[in-house]
Amino acid sequence: MAAADGETVALRTEVAALRLRVLELQRENQRLAQIASSCTCGCKENTVPSSPVASANLYGCDQEVHKGKPPESTSSVHDVSLPFDHMAISTEKEVVCNGNGGGHTDVPKIRRNRANRTGHLVGTVSHCQKRLIALKIMYFGQRFYGFASEAQTEPTVESEIFKALEKARLLVSSRKESCYSRCGRTDKGVSATGQVISLYLRSNMKDAGGNTLDEGSEIDYVRVLNKSLPRDIRVIGWCPVAADFLARFSCLGREYKYLFWKGGLDTSKMQKAASKFIGEHDFRNFCKMDATNVSNYKRHIRDFDISACDQRSNDDELWAMTIKGSAFLWHQVRCMVAVLFLIGQGLESPFVVDSLLDITKTPRKPQYTMAPELPLILRSCLFDKVSFMCSSGASQALIEHFKDEYHQYMLQAAIFYEALSCLSIPEPNSFESHQKKRNHIPLLSRQTEPSYEERTAKVKAKSAVLS
Repeated sequence: MAAADGETVALRTEVAALRLRVLELQRENQRLAQIASSCTCGCKENTVPSSPVASANLYGCDQEVHKGKPPESTSSVHDVSLPFDHMAISTEKEVVCNGNGGGHTDVPKIRRNRANRTGHLVGTVSHCQKRLIALKIMYFGQRFYGFASEAQTEPTVESEIFKALEKARLLVSSRKESCYSRCGRTDKGVSATGQVISLYLRSNMKDAGGNTLDEGSEIDYVRVLNKSLPRDIRVIGWCPVAADFLARFSCLGREYKYLFWKGGLDTSKMQKAASKFIGEHDFRNFCKMDATNVSNYKRHIRDFDISACDQRSNDDELWAMTIKGSAFLWHQVRCMVAVLFLIGQGLESPFVVDSLLDITKTPRKPQYTMAPELPLILRSCLFDKVSFMCSSGASQALIEHFKDEYHQYMLQAAIFYEALSCLSIPEPNSFESHQKKRNHIPLLSRQTEPSYEERTAKVKAKSAVLS
């Protein structure tokens, strides 16, 4: 009996709290209605919903949001659920957009609570002005299953970016209709300091052309998005681009960097072999072949440099391979690096690169393990007439963020160094190194993968059976 009385008191307290919250939402609704009456992004005063919960949809037109500052109380306005029926009432705008901030109709809907209550109403704001934007993105790939969200496993960098875009109410249409394009599709564990994507985003433009907008009054895309992104992803610049711009196909070149500890590697031999990659070659023996979607395996490498990074640790020196080219195949960089490591260890001759690039002599790729993914960085992407911007406030926030991250990782490194100092490590056994060379199977003597012609024949045969 006492337990039942306790539950009754708790329910009454919760109901009272909800009533107070409804009053707060009604006041917030009145405030938003006043803002909407002077909104210049195409939203009219007569579209203001009377429901305090429905008023959350005005978040897409709020003048404070246009300045990159969401209203303080919106985080609790978007979804309201009662403990009794587990239902949420909201309104979602069904938009008919003519591309110039066209009209829209409000269609109230009752929907069940979604499992991922993120504190924001996921959707788009198609009634607002938009412009095509390129975003420069930096991320650390250790915990991500690649960049592209087509992967079945989460999280991916791309999925986190779109969550942030939705939370910031910057999307003006669906992903498919936003002309979204990515410059590179990095694999699991790979990082980037200069990835670029492009898509239409909400803008403070007052006209459809967008030529009269003072960039100083535009949304601070860097600051707004970085507030919603996880700490290992950061937008570091933005730039308005022409209507025909696509991050993937407008890119003139890409630069990758691969970090490694020199150890006992013969970097002079590695550089000699790396120079053989420069120019246009068929790299089918230096990639993971996708015969279904790729028929041309020729790529042009402009520069391949191997040099020291002026950093040392435990009597070892950090080095980097810097590779510049127009475009790259799937796993191409990691395959090239893997072969160079074999050359640096003295297990292969630099001339093995010539043999592998000659597809008439070596039509099938020898089986070998790719280099690890974690040291690989998509360093930059080159475009014509694209200059990325970042406000002083957003820039300062980025500097402080990366300083803090650097200090945290230095602390972790110090802990590992302390653990290392507590161990007694014997000197390397030269016999083990000699034994490794004896057990090495030369690349050109190994089992091979199917050739491109064999793969395509298999694909065609499978298609014929299905049809």
